[in-house]
Amino acid sequence: MNKPLILVVEDDAAIRNLITTTLETHDYRYHVAPNGESAILEASSYNPDVVLLDLGLPDVDGIEIIKKIRGWSLMPIIVISARSEDMDKIVALDAGADDYLTKPFSVEELLARLRVTLRRLNYVRGNQEVQNAVFVNGDLKIDYAAGCVYLGKEELHLTPIEYKLLCLLSRNVGKVLTHTFITKEIWGSAWDNDVASLRVFMATLRKKLEKNPSSPQYIQTHVGVGYRMLRV
Repeated sequence: MNKPLILVVEDDAAIRNLITTTLETHDYRYHVAPNGESAILEASSYNPDVVLLDLGLPDVDGIEIIKKIRGWSLMPIIVISARSEDMDKIVALDAGADDYLTKPFSVEELLARLRVTLRRLNYVRGNQEVQNAVFVNGDLKIDYAAGCVYLGKEELHLTPIEYKLLCLLSRNVGKVLTHTFITKEIWGSAWDNDVASLRVFMATLRKKLEKNPSSPQYIQTHVGVGYRMLRV
């Protein structure tokens, strides 16, 4: 099982190094983003398990980052900020943050907050897996346990890659998945930038899935970004 991936969004190099050293010591994987622009790029490209977010970024206020991420993902966000007023915490939590840690903070408290967040995340994911053994969206039905896909009463015969693509999109229904994220999930790092191949496989999948591939019902293209499965 992969170790949890943490995105550290912090412009202060000293604090960023403290956090990343702590994460590395305790067997967490991590990516870093020193500003808001790179935070959005990293979050959308790598879909981290948890985001550790400083609010006082040099280019964009952290509250805006929370709102942007919440526009397409429910990934847990723990704010780490020097803003200690109750109203600052309320604004961040109302915007969609899951937790709020005030600077200065102890390493032990940071790790404890992470453990609680990850336990909650694993619990939710576990329940979803049990409840969603079969995915239904309009006429589309995916039986994950059996590895079968149906459109209405007809079983679709998909290649292994087409099936993996469809499952990835269905497990993230409503979310825009970037080209980088999809290719990494399906093929691994060696295929990170092979967008052309992804488009070919997506086109063959659509021919089998969509009644009118030129006006897709299930899979929407976000030009230059990626793909999203629509809820029908």
